[in-house]
Amino acid sequence: MARKKNDVGAPDEPKPKKVKKQRWYHQVWAAYKMTRRSDPTVTWMMLAAFVGVMVVALVIGLLWGHPIYMSLVGLPFGLLAAMFILTRRAERAAYQQIEGQPGAARSALGTIRRGWSFDEEPVAVDPRTRDTVFRGVGKAGVVLVTEGPPSRASKLADKERRRISRVLPNVPITVLQCGNAEDQIPLPKIARSVQKLRPKLTKAEVGEVMKRLNALGATRPPIPKGIDPMRARPDRKGMRGR
Repeated sequence: MARKKNDVGAPDEPKPKKVKKQRWYHQVWAAYKMTRRSDPTVTWMMLAAFVGVMVVALVIGLLWGHPIYMSLVGLPFGLLAAMFILTRRAERAAYQQIEGQPGAARSALGTIRRGWSFDEEPVAVDPRTRDTVFRGVGKAGVVLVTEGPPSRASKLADKERRRISRVLPNVPITVLQCGNAEDQIPLPKIARSVQKLRPKLTKAEVGEVMKRLNALGATRPPIPKGIDPMRARPDRKGMRGR
């Protein structure tokens, strides 16, 4: 008798589990739970918005003589008002969670959906103070967004500005400092500030600027004192095994 393929002796490999598709209401519920942890009043604010819209719709219906019809019409608008409150509160809660952490400005800039391209990694970093500079390119030119105290961050940004100006002398460069100090832009407003910059370049010029910046690369952190990479030698004992 011919053996079946499954009788060879090797156990059948378990089939990979299918990843469940996350529905929109799952995302809404996750956003609500995340927001409620940092903002317990969000539930009452959403209920107030929903009830307020329904009351207005009911009053209009009573005056018009069709209260049931206007209540049905007001139902989706009430839900929309509650969702608007949740969206705004969730955005505020998300910023509160990442504020003060390294790379928070880059996370906020990631909410810009079109018109700008930002590098994932900072183009300049101070390894001692952890001040950073992030670079973006758009029709407004090059924008440098800093993280850190104004005095230190401005020096780091000026150094990066001079470096870019050598290869792009005619391209506008804007420096925006992200933070809560005086003359700095708060984290929730940094993306909006970038989007408000006036366009000065064409689409073709933006592409050329990005090519030159990619060739320029990022500033490498300084080498610690006492280490000369040209004189470094591999540990031969470690390579052979002790």
